[in-house]
Order: sequence, then C-alpha cells, then structure tokens
Amino acid sequence: MKLVIHDICKTYSKGKKKALDHFSIELTPGVYGFLGPNGAGKSTLMNIITDNLSPDSGWIEFNGQDTVKMGKEFRKILGYMPQQQGLYEDFTALRFLWYMATLKGLRKDVAKERISFLMKLVNLEDSMHKKLGAFSGGMKQRILIAQALLNDPQVLLLDEPTAGLDPKERIRIRNFISEISLDKIVILATHVVSDIEYIAKEILLVKSGKLLMNGDQLTLLEQMQNKVFEVKVQEEQMDTIQNKYKVSNMMADRDGIVMRIVGDTVEPQWSPIPVKPNLEDLYLYWME
Repeated sequence: MKLVIHDICKTYSKGKKKALDHFSIELTPGVYGFLGPNGAGKSTLMNIITDNLSPDSGWIEFNGQDTVKMGKEFRKILGYMPQQQGLYEDFTALRFLWYMATLKGLRKDVAKERISFLMKLVNLEDSMHKKLGAFSGGMKQRILIAQALLNDPQVLLLDEPTAGLDPKERIRIRNFISEISLDKIVILATHVVSDIEYIAKEILLVKSGKLLMNGDQLTLLEQMQNKVFEVKVQEEQMDTIQNKYKVSNMMADRDGIVMRIVGDTVEPQWSPIPVKPNLEDLYLYWME
C-alpha cells in the first residue's frame, strides 16, 4: 500500500499566497506526523488529498492510480477527520454515526456492526444516546475519529486531532491512533510536538507550504547535535539571553536560572554546555 504525493502546488489570493509549494512525499502504512505552525499548508494538503480542493499543479497516486481518476473508489478507502468540529449539536452520537454511514454508502448490516465496534473503541458506548451539543471537547474529537473510521479506511487523515484537549484526553487519543495505525497510512497534522513524538514512524517538518525535511525522529535529531546548549545565569541576565538567542526552556534552581538555548553558537562568556536535543528543539530551530 502506497500513497504518493507528486509536486503539489496550491496558491490563494489570486496567486499571491503559496499554501503548498512543490510538495512531494511517498507514504506507506504507519503514522506520519505533519508538524508545522498554523498556516503551514497542512490542512490544504489534506483537502487536496480528499479532493475537496484541486491543486494548481501536481497529482496524487494510490497504489499507482491517480486518486482523482479513481473518484469514489478512492473515497471508499479514505477516512477524514477535519480540524473544525462541524457537528450537528441536536444529533445524538448514535444518530450522527448512522447519518455518516449513510453518506459513506455503507450497507445497513455493515454500518450496524461498525458503529457498535467503534463506539466501544472510542469509549463512548455509554454516551451513544447523548446529544453532541452536551459532549466535552475530548468526546467530540473521539466521535469525529469514529466517523472517520466507519468505512475501515486504508488512508486516514487526522487534522489537529487533539486540539483543545486536556492532557489526559490528549494521551488517550494519541494511544488510540497508535493502536489503529498498523495496517493504515495515517497522516496526523499538528503543531503540537508531543502529539507525534512517540507514535510517528516519520516526521515531516512543513513551513510556508514547503517540506523542509522528513525522516524518523532519531535521524532528524542527529542533525541537531551541537545546536542545543544550557547556560546558567542570574535573574537579571534573563532578558539579555532571551533577546539574543532562541530559548526553548528555562528552570530556576538554587544558584540561578538554567536556560536551554537552541542555535548554532553561544558566546563563550555564558559557559554553554552542549545537551541532548529533543523534538521541541528541532521545531524551534527550524520554525522560529
């Protein structure tokens, strides 16, 4: 199973804003973390994959076939969770899933089995007759994931699936995505590093519509060796450091403030100590 994105370009505002700039990548089963700030082009790419938007140029293939020419056949194996929670507040969870199953063209017996299975899977079995308007943010995210999985898709697109969730719900969703990704191509778009830090087999750094780099976390972090430092300063020196360097973290201890700096060099006067980089350091180095 392979999804290949070929040289996709997309512009808005009469060609003035490049949402995607010659974007190309080849995907196989597993979780791919599309990591980038808001406006990087992540949602635009998902809308092009789902054929909600047409690219200015480029094309997408699934197992060697053009997805636009595949039409309904591609949509049958596609699942999509949009970033915006466009839910029918007066629908119960059960009614909503039946409605979505009908739109997806599922047979009644298949839909019944899938809805029952997914309600258990997303831990909403006890809330199936509750109106969506009364759902918490985490519950709404889970019902959106459930609708994306109704047709047991081979390609699953998740746009900011943990947006607005508390830490407990975020971990639950993250673990759930990891569980279902074994036989699917999962594209998870986010600007939250922790969403993909432990579950993505490959990370794609996206900025201003361009793919800056991609690879597994270990490979990407190797490029950050000797680019992350810690310095210890006094409180009155903090502003000087923050104005001069990219600071990813700071912590007070008995002797002063330990500041974590991301950059190519730090002046010797601050006695910098090289430390092991993490994914947040990588994000800050390339995105800020």
